[in-house]
Amino acid sequence: MRSLLFFCLGQVVHGFGRGSKQLDIPTANFPEQVLDSLPADISTGIYSGWASVRSGAIHKMVSIGWNPYYKNVTKSMEIHIIHTFKEDFHGEILNVAIVGYLISEKNFDSLESLISAIQGDSEEAKKKLDLPEHLKLKDDNFFQVSKSKIMNCH
Repeated sequence: MRSLLFFCLGQVVHGFGRGSKQLDIPTANFPEQVLDSLPADISTGIYSGWASVRSGAIHKMVSIGWNPYYKNVTKSMEIHIIHTFKEDFHGEILNVAIVGYLISEKNFDSLESLISAIQGDSEEAKKKLDLPEHLKLKDDNFFQVSKSKIMNCH
């Protein structure tokens, strides 16, 4: 996993509705303005990191870019938080620290292959995030940022 560090903050918006319904892998989606604030040369792919909703508990996460299986025409920032939430949190503030790049995106020939790959990526992210250099970022002050902060990445 190639290390990098970006902090992103934004309000969770409705996405395509595929994560929970088709994949049984829910995602929290950032608005375009958050995605647009990432460096222009950032590669799409699978990233790992930490996420917090409402400045609450911090959980491991993976994110995705173009979603070639679904033939997206625009990039999206879909965060799969590796945790089961009891309630919907659309409209809430999501803090994300992207700490590593796992792999590039690829297309799949079936929905089952896509689901299997996401589950494998999640397992890989869990292992990598347990490394001391990534684990310490879970305690970063960024996760205490309030709603009044501007929504973007830095």
